[in-house]
Amino acid sequence: MANNIKGKKVAFLLTSGVEQVELTEPWKAVQEAGGDPALVSPQEGQIQAMKGDWDHGESFPVDVTLDQADPNDFDALVLPGGTVNADKMRIEQKGVEFVKAFVDAGKPIAAICHGPWILIEAGAVQGREMTSYPSLQTDLKNAGANWVDREVVTDRGLTTSRKPDDLEAFCSKMLEEIAEGQHAKA
Repeated sequence: MANNIKGKKVAFLLTSGVEQVELTEPWKAVQEAGGDPALVSPQEGQIQAMKGDWDHGESFPVDVTLDQADPNDFDALVLPGGTVNADKMRIEQKGVEFVKAFVDAGKPIAAICHGPWILIEAGAVQGREMTSYPSLQTDLKNAGANWVDREVVTDRGLTTSRKPDDLEAFCSKMLEEIAEGQHAKA
């Protein structure tokens, strides 16, 4: 496989309210490329995924709580969307610090849909070309990002995408960036 990430540990940072397909498709892509995904969450036990903002999806087990997660144990970070998930995560101080550690270390980060909200809080968007769900464009522009409307954008190891329809392109670029490894810091 072109994007073999065998042996790479990938943190998926999220909580209940995550858009299910934005968790499951990148997770599957990481596994199929030989990587080791781990669900990191501020809550213990299980998280409740959503299909859209209104319909409950499946529950998924938390592998490591945010209190116990060490960014040094991971090679890359994935930030799935879902309006509720992303809104909760951006005000979770330990989550913001977790993301900032990846930014400071220059490790690959992939965020889709509303996932980039926490990147604003982590000070990771200034001067970067990014995309997101359209409703975040003003937030990202106000934080200094150059927002563009494309299915996937990568700038210095930060891969962003708009919505579930873009998952194929997102997963492909995410794996490419994880395979490449560290990048210039923000």
